[in-house]
Amino acid sequence: MSALAETTTPTRQLGVGEFHTFEASGQRFAYMVPSAAVFAMDDCSVAVVELLKTRPHTPDELLAALAPRFGEQTVKDAVNELNRIRAIGDIAAKAPAPKIIPLKPMPIQTLVVNVTNQCNLSCEYCYEYGEDKIVDTENGSQPKFMSAETARAAVDLALRESNPGKTAHITFFGGETLMNFKVLKSTVAYARETAKALNREVDFSLTTNATLLQPDVIDFLADERIGVTISIDGPQEIQDKFRVFSNGKGSYDIAAPKIKALLARHKSRPIGARVTLTKQTLDVKRIYKHLFEDMGFWEVGFAPVTTAPQRGHALEAGPGYDHLLEQFRALAAEFLEASLQNRHHGFSNVRETLQEIHMGHAKAYPCGAGIGLLGVATDGEVSLCHRFAGSENHRFGSVTEGIDRAKQATFLDEHHIANKTDCATCWARPICGGGCYHEAHTRYGTTTQPNLHYCEWIRGWTHTCLEIYGELAVKNPGFLRQFDGDDDEAPQRH
Repeated sequence: MSALAETTTPTRQLGVGEFHTFEASGQRFAYMVPSAAVFAMDDCSVAVVELLKTRPHTPDELLAALAPRFGEQTVKDAVNELNRIRAIGDIAAKAPAPKIIPLKPMPIQTLVVNVTNQCNLSCEYCYEYGEDKIVDTENGSQPKFMSAETARAAVDLALRESNPGKTAHITFFGGETLMNFKVLKSTVAYARETAKALNREVDFSLTTNATLLQPDVIDFLADERIGVTISIDGPQEIQDKFRVFSNGKGSYDIAAPKIKALLARHKSRPIGARVTLTKQTLDVKRIYKHLFEDMGFWEVGFAPVTTAPQRGHALEAGPGYDHLLEQFRALAAEFLEASLQNRHHGFSNVRETLQEIHMGHAKAYPCGAGIGLLGVATDGEVSLCHRFAGSENHRFGSVTEGIDRAKQATFLDEHHIANKTDCATCWARPICGGGCYHEAHTRYGTTTQPNLHYCEWIRGWTHTCLEIYGELAVKNPGFLRQFDGDDDEAPQRH
């Protein structure tokens, strides 16, 4: 029996599988769907695939057509390898991918604790205060600030429900997180003591607008090695467009010197900036340059504003996202140039996607919300994520009652990407997973709806990141080793 016949019966009809091709460094690659694996393709493999795109062929027909050009053994090896990675296969045996639900019970990887729903800024696009806020008003208002008792109960929940023997992760959120600094500080002390008694550790992070970063707060964050993400939109005229106080005054002049003080003092962990992009603030390269080069952030991440489509700052479904993609690609080109020279570049959107590609992440869900990530509202109610804090329809239990595992299982079954018919044929679904639940609820009124308004943007951006991955795989494969978990491989800032 020939090597070809060992994997494919000569009379069976072969067809192409589900994958997306891209080119990088003069070479063709295949991004496999749904396995999310990346394979380099030689000329013979490309020829096999192109031939099968015209119509199904038997293995013998492939040999007859391609052996004169590549040689019989080369064709056999190519067909066998393509069959192994499921780039091609018997058309009669093609079956839909199984619907796999995460193992139960699912440990909490990150608990996002909303220590307050209040903020000292009045950002126009903020989901906490706008008409986009998801909350069930018939249940009454939540307390403005989380109590120390509730915060301690959240710590207990995180330690109890996280993976035993591993570090528990808690992220403090708001509102403006530092408005409840007293409770935040006492909660960290309680968590450290409680975890130590269990021979465990707790890792902390928080998000802040930086306006309340006093010297004692900065010292605490540095001494406790708390990860910090600063919500900031760029240079002064961009920052002050939406991130304003209630009197309309911009926040840049208050935040900027405090950010510089934090960056100078807090060296134990990299400090990142998180930028909200709107229709009026889409100058990505200028924003990045200011935050990374001028201010000194280690990384800068960008997110399109999540808002109802009729609001004035919303990105337009077509032109707005097209312009955003153009901006991202221009900055991504700079990322690639730096990475090929082993210089650190802080465009985190690229880095995070490259890591997902390298790790072979194939998402059945858009993010960890409802799986390994849950949010806690100020009253202790546990929700799908921090953006759904206060919504009874998205409640998963409480810090005292524990997690409603039955409701969690129902949610995961209903929201699996296999149920999103618009996603079933999309090659980018291993990276996208259908898109943010909060975005879907805001745009379409339900978390089960895929975010169809930015599908082309996601596909375009994923394709760009695949091209960057391919270039690095060929020209600087050592760069990608940092995603294996070896921090020593990460580029250093120069």
